[in-house]
Amino acid sequence: MSYLVICGVAALASCLTFFSGFGLGTLLLPAFALFFAIEQAVALTAVVHFLNGAFKLALVWRHVDRGVVLRFGLTAILGALAGAWLLTTLAEAQPLYSYTFSGRQLQIMPVKLTIGLLLLLFACAEGLPALRKLSFAPRFQPLGGLLSGFFGGLAGMQGALRSAFLVKAGLDKAAYVATGAAIAFLIDVSRLAIYARLILNEHEHFDYLLLAAAVLAALCGSLLGNRYLHKSTMAGIQKLVAVLLFAVALGLISGWL
Repeated sequence: MSYLVICGVAALASCLTFFSGFGLGTLLLPAFALFFAIEQAVALTAVVHFLNGAFKLALVWRHVDRGVVLRFGLTAILGALAGAWLLTTLAEAQPLYSYTFSGRQLQIMPVKLTIGLLLLLFACAEGLPALRKLSFAPRFQPLGGLLSGFFGGLAGMQGALRSAFLVKAGLDKAAYVATGAAIAFLIDVSRLAIYARLILNEHEHFDYLLLAAAVLAALCGSLLGNRYLHKSTMAGIQKLVAVLLFAVALGLISGWL
C-alpha cells in the first residue's frame, strides 16, 4: 500500500505541478507521513524533491533569470538553513503531553505539533481562492526568499510562497518555471546539508527501495508534465490537497500519526 500511495502521489504531483512550481512537497509530505515518523517524512520528501528538482532544472536551465535567482535565492538559503535547524531541534525535543485514547497511548510531540499547524495553514491557503491568488511586488523578493526558504527547511513547503513572490517578477512562462526550479534547488541543497545528521540517525528506518521508487515516479511525472501539461493544478486537485493536508494535520497535532 505504501508503494502505491507514495509513488502515485509523487508521479501525479510532479506532473500536475511542473509549470506551477509548487505542489510536489505539499502533496508528498502527507503521503510519507502516513507511513513514517514526521521527521523521517520531511527528510524523505526533501530527498525526492531535491532529485526531482535537479532533473527539472536540467530540462529548463537555459531560461533561468540569474538576477531574480540572486535576489531571491541568497535569502532563501539562509531561511532554509534556519528552518532545517529548527526541524532537527524539534525532532529531538521531549513530548509536550501524553494521554490515552481507546486504549492507545498518544503523545503530542513538538515537531508533529509544529508541522501539523503549518499543514493546517497551507490547507487553508489551498482552500481559499483569495489566498491562492496572493502575490507580492518584486521589491519583496528577498523577503519572499527568506520565508519560502524557512518554511521549506522546516516543513518542506516552499513552493506556494515562492510562487506568490515570483508571479509579478516580469518573467515569461519559461523563465518563471526555470527560475523557480533554480531557487527550489538552492533551498533543497541547503536544507539537506542540515538534514544530513537526521538522515544518518534515522537511516536504518528508511525504506530505500520505496525512496528510489518515489524518485523514479516523480521523474516520470516531470517528463510527462514537461511534454503534455501547460496549466497549473486544477481546482479539483487543489481542493483534494486541502482536504488531505487538513486530515494529516489533525492526525499529527492529536498524536494519532
